[in-house]
Amino acid sequence: MNISLENLDKVSAVLTIKMEKADYAEKVEAALKKLRKTANLPGFRPGQVPMGLLRKRMGRDVTADEVNKLLGEKLYGYIKENNLNILGEPLPSEDRQQDIDFDTMEEFSFAFDIALAPEFKAELTADDKVDYYDIQVDDKMVDNQVKMYAQRAGSYAQVDAYEPKDMVKGLLAELDENGNTKEGGIQVENAVLLPEYMKNDEQKAIFNGCKVNDVLVFNPNKAYEGHDVEIASLLKIKKEEAPAMTSDFSFQVQEITRFKEAELTPELFDQVFEKDTVKTEEEFRNKIKEILAGQFQADSDYKFILDVRTYLMDKVGKLEYPDAFLKRFMKVSSPDKDEKWVEENYEKSLEELTWHLIKEQLVKDYNIKVEKEDMLKTAKDITKIQFAQYGMINIPDEVLSNYANEMLQKKDQVESLLNRSVENKLSAALKDVVTLNHKEISVEDFNKLFS
Repeated sequence: MNISLENLDKVSAVLTIKMEKADYAEKVEAALKKLRKTANLPGFRPGQVPMGLLRKRMGRDVTADEVNKLLGEKLYGYIKENNLNILGEPLPSEDRQQDIDFDTMEEFSFAFDIALAPEFKAELTADDKVDYYDIQVDDKMVDNQVKMYAQRAGSYAQVDAYEPKDMVKGLLAELDENGNTKEGGIQVENAVLLPEYMKNDEQKAIFNGCKVNDVLVFNPNKAYEGHDVEIASLLKIKKEEAPAMTSDFSFQVQEITRFKEAELTPELFDQVFEKDTVKTEEEFRNKIKEILAGQFQADSDYKFILDVRTYLMDKVGKLEYPDAFLKRFMKVSSPDKDEKWVEENYEKSLEELTWHLIKEQLVKDYNIKVEKEDMLKTAKDITKIQFAQYGMINIPDEVLSNYANEMLQKKDQVESLLNRSVENKLSAALKDVVTLNHKEISVEDFNKLFS
């Protein structure tokens, strides 16, 4: 067997593999003997088919199969042994590949077009300055979090007099034109109202300061400005009947319920964090601020990597690529796409490819390795942030681990977790190399950087 590589230019090559019968004959013979044990041809018991007949009937297919197996083994073996940094996958050469006929040929020549990664050096030192955005956690953000926890742990209590946002429950009865209870009219027991959410201010004001056992008169149609769904829901009628319902209604207040936020006490602190982690309101607020800052650091690190990407791509400059090969590879990889799609997406794919090559080089230079434990930690961090968005901070490690392990079982998430883990380690390494140009920024302005 003869394997040779011919460089056409700095980024293109043709790899040729020539096979003689001696290279594959033993493999073909062994495959035929193995096949003979199970071959089932008319007139012969399994294992008794004559080798000559088997070779005549199935020799071509077996030869093709074994030659292709050997070809793949030698092709990728050569690439690995010679440390060829290729782009994409080898493709049969459009110019040099000869027709192969396994019926008549015993010697074969295979030619593959290969794209070689361009040579460059991506280096960073302390002389390189990269922006790093320190997202500020202000009092308003802490106040919002404190309020969320207080509301989450809050409770409902019955009160004597109505205030905005209270819920009232009572007997709802339709009135006639004289203001009396209408005979055969609509009545709803235990009707529930949230006057604060009525659309008409005059109707809403009717409930101000009302007390238990008060009887009020209001007009649902006016209160909800003719919105059929809300009127039908209140009066327990069909939506189609709502437009005709313009009567006044009496409402006898039976209960007034008010939601009360939980007080900022050690009991609340222990619900949010581990027991005895914080004991005072000041410590509670400081702990919340610390957690928010930690969440924002992940966002800052992500932006830092994006800025490093832009900085290094500008520093490296435009790289030489085998355009014709890469466009062909895009088309082969996406057979459902047409040439127009390839042309429209080619430049963007080159940007991603350039960053991929730069990142590969940095990972190698800084000896970054990602183990399963790193991916598990990344998955747990992502899960922790997701829980925190719903105000759930004190999540047991066992629960986080279960969620993280589930993520690692999903093939579509493994690659994402791997890339995230690599970038986390790369970010940590590069922050110690370059000079960080720290910039304090509000979360609102930070988000605008991505718009």
